Amino acid sequence: MSIILLVEDNHDIAAMVGDHLETEGFEVDYAADGLTGLHLAVTERFDAIILDLMLPGMDGLDLCRKLRGDAGKDTPILMLTARDTLEDKVAGLDAGADDYLVKPFEMDELDARLKAMLRRASGEMTSQNLRVADLTLNTGTYEIERAGKRLSLTPICLKLLMTLMKASPRVISRRDLERAVWDDFVPDSDALRSHLYNLRKVIDKPFDRPLLHTVQGLGYRLAELDGD
Repeated sequence: MSIILLVEDNHDIAAMVGDHLETEGFEVDYAADGLTGLHLAVTERFDAIILDLMLPGMDGLDLCRKLRGDAGKDTPILMLTARDTLEDKVAGLDAGADDYLVKPFEMDELDARLKAMLRRASGEMTSQNLRVADLTLNTGTYEIERAGKRLSLTPICLKLLMTLMKASPRVISRRDLERAVWDDFVPDSDALRSHLYNLRKVIDKPFDRPLLHTVQGLGYRLAELDGD
């Protein structure tokens, strides 16, 4: 049974979502503010977190950043938001959320996105070491290093990196990358761009030679190119 942490300060929404998830076979723990949610997320084991953006004590963005940064937790996070602007969506993804859902939402879509996140997080694979130039990834332990330096990625960025490394040096289209990460439940066209930006910040920005390249009109590839 998957255990879900629901961090939502609106009692009616929390009761509706919690009751629905329990009828779907999930075990649900609940927090009504950001500080309690962060404490539970750090001290207990959860298979996924459903996180409201606007919370008392600490908002969802700060909670997400602290969970990914200070605590080093990679628990999949589905962010709930009443804000439908591009800036708000990108801010959530930049903070470390894996997916987001705009209020009001249908329970069927919540189910689909949550179950897709859980499938991605629990996907079993044979452990192997992937290498592109001085970048390495162990697909069993998820340890990532470049030039001997240990790197840390969110689950979505990790999935993108793994997909790109397996295909290297081939070009992968935007659509194929989106399918690899979100199946058929892609948030919107800006989600991929935001995650790729964050991936570049980790694997390329601190180093002399870029490995992640945009191929105009075709997609992306991970490779060490002559002249970089």
